[in-house]
Amino acid sequence: MEALARWHHVMEEGDMDALFDLLHPDCVFVSPVVHTPQEGRDITYAYLRAANKALSEDFQYVREVVQDNHAILEFTVMVDGIFVNGVDMITFENDQIIEFKVMVRPLKAVNAVWKQMGAMLERQKHG
Repeated sequence: MEALARWHHVMEEGDMDALFDLLHPDCVFVSPVVHTPQEGRDITYAYLRAANKALSEDFQYVREVVQDNHAILEFTVMVDGIFVNGVDMITFENDQIIEFKVMVRPLKAVNAVWKQMGAMLERQKHG
């Protein structure tokens, strides 16, 4: 799947221009730390860009399941000394991401990700 290969390129290279182009204008982002789905390319881009910067140090995908236009990518990362295990559930439409859902465990990890992401989003607003 071409769009999934492009996603891996974004993650490996930190290519934020490629990320923006990969997102469908009507993309929806579902966060483990925000109550409502975030709708639109701009807000999805902001969250994914912040996550890339906040969590990139030892982030790695450890499993990938692909079916039709869906991909489930299991990841691990350390955040503030806490082991985070999660999945990115990505739906593609016309070689773009139309939905991006993140699930994280355990609860301590959710709290650590929330703190890290909040700080990164705040820096993006002011920088």
